[in-house]
Amino acid sequence: MTQHATGPFDVKLTPLDPAFKTEDNSLGRMSIDKQFHGALEASSKGEMLTAATSVKGSAGYVAIERVTGKLDGLTGSFTLQHTATMNRGTPTLSITVVPDSATGQLAGLAGTMTIIITNGKHSYDFAYTLPSK
Repeated sequence: MTQHATGPFDVKLTPLDPAFKTEDNSLGRMSIDKQFHGALEASSKGEMLTAATSVKGSAGYVAIERVTGKLDGLTGSFTLQHTATMNRGTPTLSITVVPDSATGQLAGLAGTMTIIITNGKHSYDFAYTLPSK
């Protein structure tokens, strides 16, 4: 049965030196540092690769982050994989739990996360399943 965890989160993105420079500086790299609150009481660390374009509102990013803490009272960690594009202002975002990445009481976790940004504030809706014990 799919369950939902929701709540706010704080995120800090810090620019990092890219692995290589491009003439147009269209590629970037950032560290991710998040604090989740609500049903997911956890922190995460990760990295993001970005690609900008010359067209306003078009870009893309991929990211991996390791989340550690408690999900609805269960302790463990898991990895989230992000894939996102912005097509002339229209966003598409997919955030998925990497299969078999969960540990502890979260072993077997599967799911997808939606990020909501309202008035500059971030929140999440995490639809997930855990194996029956």
